[in-house]
Amino acid sequence: MIPSVHDMGHDTYGLLHYLYGPGKAEEHIDPHLVAAWDRLAPDPGRDPAVTERDLKHLLDQPVMALPESARPAEHVWHLSVRAAPEDPILTDEQWAAIARRMVSATGIAPDGDDTACRWAAVRHADDHIHIIATVVRHDGRQARIRQDGARSQAEARKIEIDYGLRRLNTGDGTAAKRPTSAERHKARRQGRERTAREELRETVRRAVAGVTSEEEFFDHLADAGLLIRKRVAPSGDLLGYKVALPNDLNKDGEPVFYPGARLAPDLSLPRIRERWSAGNPDQAPSTDAPGGMAPDGPSAARRRIASAAWTAVLIVEHGDDAVAAAYIAAAGEVLDALAKTSAAHTRQELRAAASAFERASRSHVRAERGTDRALRQAAGDLVHGGPALGRGEDGASTAMAIDMLFFLITAAMLWHAKKGHAQQADAARQAAEHLRSAYQTAAAQPIGALSRRGRNLTRPLLQRQTVLLREALPELAEQILAEPGWHALAATLADVKAAGHDPAALLSDAAERRELGTADSVSDVLVWRLRRTAGLPADTSDKVNRRPGTGPSPRPARQRTPGRPGPQRTGP
Repeated sequence: MIPSVHDMGHDTYGLLHYLYGPGKAEEHIDPHLVAAWDRLAPDPGRDPAVTERDLKHLLDQPVMALPESARPAEHVWHLSVRAAPEDPILTDEQWAAIARRMVSATGIAPDGDDTACRWAAVRHADDHIHIIATVVRHDGRQARIRQDGARSQAEARKIEIDYGLRRLNTGDGTAAKRPTSAERHKARRQGRERTAREELRETVRRAVAGVTSEEEFFDHLADAGLLIRKRVAPSGDLLGYKVALPNDLNKDGEPVFYPGARLAPDLSLPRIRERWSAGNPDQAPSTDAPGGMAPDGPSAARRRIASAAWTAVLIVEHGDDAVAAAYIAAAGEVLDALAKTSAAHTRQELRAAASAFERASRSHVRAERGTDRALRQAAGDLVHGGPALGRGEDGASTAMAIDMLFFLITAAMLWHAKKGHAQQADAARQAAEHLRSAYQTAAAQPIGALSRRGRNLTRPLLQRQTVLLREALPELAEQILAEPGWHALAATLADVKAAGHDPAALLSDAAERRELGTADSVSDVLVWRLRRTAGLPADTSDKVNRRPGTGPSPRPARQRTPGRPGPQRTGP
């Protein structure tokens, strides 16, 4: 159940006219009163002899009884209460009881208070009600409604239990604003799957990923096809911005603009500036190659993502809260940058992961910007490195990056869970689900190629790799040998040796850096860690290694998706 406290107003009749009217898209069906401060309160929806002005005059009586100088400038309180989509349709009697609980919990009309405010609950749809109240009590005092939003949320959690409804996580006020009913109906009328607000939020979020200046940010917005309005001070300083979709128009045929702060709390211009203001100009993405592309291309950028994500995991797990919050926010930028530059076969899941993690990137722990410079730089390298092709070294390095990001998102989930950030922890869990699916798609070809090479190793060499594994990782060896990815790891150990490294030492180090006992595919995790650490190509497929008849391609590694937040450590 989702309660939303709306901005205070001054026009009682205007709000009643909207609640009892047809709605902006004729979406209001059978508007009627389900409860009020007085059981005999008139209902303009069911009594043809009663008008909305009649109800307005009754609601406003305590306000009008005050001297004009004592009347509050804004006296109209408005709360909407919406059931979750999967909840059953509640009766009028059930909504009436919910309305009474809400006005009591928020301080509008506490139980047993005979001089409380006047209020009315109107239902014009199956799934929600609107509660309108005037905040002047019968005794002339104003209602104490401080923290009414938090109180309504707390009461909603109790109502969910009492009515057997879907139990939602308690928010902390850092979530992006939800689309209104009117916005949703407008989107359906226009045949769009998402509202303009949601499309703009995602587009702006991707535009800011990895950027280092205002000019670059606004260039990205323009490239995405958005209409932009800048708010400029008389001095010429830029104060803010608004964006609109070209095809989202109001009744006058004009574009509907949204300020960045109304899309999400961290998309206001001052908050965006914080991302790059603490950065180092010397670390700006290299753009010496034609077209602004980083000289070493998308595959190298993805390797840097893997390295930066690995460092970030340790910082989130063991670092200061402000620093950890900065790295978690930067992880959202990396996901946005990866989704923006992803190949077609991984694009849907990576975009879904980035969209889900958006909620996890904010909390009341203020991020210490600047400490996350390496991770933001890696996001910038992705953007400037250009779009991924999704095959060869590029596709394999994508699998490597996703593998490391999975650990980072899992670490963020556990960090939020420890802090009691229920919504953020659940958002990170959902993002990990999508990353798992994206990894399976991205890793199928490169792990398959490595596995075929491993099966073609000579028997003596394969036996030596088995002995090496048992000596280096005695507790995990039998599990790894039974995994489909063992042959890919065996081929990687041979490559590590050929590159002049000590495979036993690197293998031990890769396993010790983070616990692997809960991983569903330990061999896959070790493959990517070894190839990254030793500087080996992520992709080894070539004509020689693609000879037919070299054995079946193994199934993609199955990474364990984090479950409900808890004390356990989870890895892919």
